[in-house]
Amino acid sequence: MGIWLAGGRPRQLRPGDDVTDWPWQGVVITGGHDVDPVLYAAEPEVNPRYDTERDAFESAMISQALAHGTPILGICRGAQLLNVALGGSLFQDLRARRRHTSHRRSLLPLKQIELSADSRLSQYLDTGLCRVNSLHNQAIDRLADALQVSARDQDDIIQAVEYRRPEHFVVGVQWHPEFLLYQLRQRQLFRALVCRARCQRLDAD
Repeated sequence: MGIWLAGGRPRQLRPGDDVTDWPWQGVVITGGHDVDPVLYAAEPEVNPRYDTERDAFESAMISQALAHGTPILGICRGAQLLNVALGGSLFQDLRARRRHTSHRRSLLPLKQIELSADSRLSQYLDTGLCRVNSLHNQAIDRLADALQVSARDQDDIIQAVEYRRPEHFVVGVQWHPEFLLYQLRQRQLFRALVCRARCQRLDAD
């Protein structure tokens, strides 16, 4: 819905779809199961559900998108997988790391985050502070070298990342903006993705 409202034409892909032929102008990696820790050379610390087929498929999508310079938006698990695909790692259970924020999951924007003043994400959302929802139990631990932190919560847990190279639109957010589309700034995130995709397509033509 966020892509559609921003003027894009979304198409859903699933494991098994061919990603070698690359006609897409933008990629959204959405939320879902925890990322298998084998992908960042770690032993399981919790007993969640993994989807190895989806891990492999979306890792390939990220790789192809980066190779083609295609804009990427990672949402929750998508942000985590983006970090892992670029060489980072994850905290597998955040409960022990929370001091000032709740571990309770909520679709409502109850968690306050602070965006880095010099981040491109703060420009997309046009704010330095905002409240977001929270549906995750894992988060980024070791940050991939290609990424930089765009936002943190009050427990200093990474809430958003972006590519260090400003010419590429590669953004990962730990919250779910698709459930906050009644907020203008959350719609602006999808609009930024669609606008970048459209501009790159026009440049290519």
